[in-house]
Amino acid sequence: MTVVGPFGLSVRDQALEADVQVGLAAVEEGLLEATKSEVPFITEAAQHLVRAGGKRFRPLLVMLAAQFGDPYAPGVVPSAVVVELTHLATLYHDDVMDEAAVRRGVASANTRWGNSVAVLTGDFLFARASQILADLGPEAVRVQALAFERLVTGQILETAGPQDGRDPVDHYLDVLAGKTGSLVAVSCRFGAMMSGADERLVDVISQYGERLGVAFQLADDVLDIASDSRESGKTPGTDLREGIPTLPVLRLRERTARLGLAEDRALCELLDSDLSDDGRHAEALRLLRAHPALEQARRDTVRYAEDARAALTPLPECDAKAALVELCDAVVHRAG
Repeated sequence: MTVVGPFGLSVRDQALEADVQVGLAAVEEGLLEATKSEVPFITEAAQHLVRAGGKRFRPLLVMLAAQFGDPYAPGVVPSAVVVELTHLATLYHDDVMDEAAVRRGVASANTRWGNSVAVLTGDFLFARASQILADLGPEAVRVQALAFERLVTGQILETAGPQDGRDPVDHYLDVLAGKTGSLVAVSCRFGAMMSGADERLVDVISQYGERLGVAFQLADDVLDIASDSRESGKTPGTDLREGIPTLPVLRLRERTARLGLAEDRALCELLDSDLSDDGRHAEALRLLRAHPALEQARRDTVRYAEDARAALTPLPECDAKAALVELCDAVVHRAG
């Protein structure tokens, strides 16, 4: 048994392992090439997060999905570069919106160079992704454009909050399907599509990707509360400090409305206070880590991961399918 990709994913077939490793190495080269500029400062800023590393979760999914067709098809690696560049661009923008200080274990771009440079660097990465995408054909452009629209819509819905009468948890899950699920689904779609896989399988793998993407983000929500910076590579409780209601907080508020327990109300009041104060922030993290709402969020993560696994049922049995199934388990393990 060997190991490849994020979360210590085990790949049992040597040929599959070789294909994935070679593909990911080519993606890494493609990322460095795509982030070069004639202006040295732009190269430095654009490669800041590339060189910081990362799980390369989306390129891995491209490589695995491509196994259902021709994994050596010329569009596979460039499409993986496109989805990772798009993801990286959103991280530059997210860190500005969240005022995050750390990303992938290094100072965020906005901390190092300021908000303007971080936003413009994200825009630069979007532009480079679009250049690569143009060579992959009009269908690829359409797929990416629709996904990007969903991604931005999800971000706007998160900022606007749920409409009156809308269940906040349902609203939040819709936000995640747009913000995270859409690009993970495109990663799976591109891999299968570029490899020439049967159209029915392309749709199946795309559905899996969207559900896995939501589970992936829910696991991130749990990690944001439960882990320290050494585990997650970013500052714990960032969303908490900014007042962004992630799933553990939403489950807490749901429980408070249902049961009306004094200790739950007190924690909600703490969360509604000024968490820029380090003492309050630390206390809120401590209480949430011990609260049943965090365990409920873990159960929600498991449910989405199981839905992703179920979506794979129509795929033929093979090592690539086994690896996709194992990713569901890995996401759950990541959430503890």
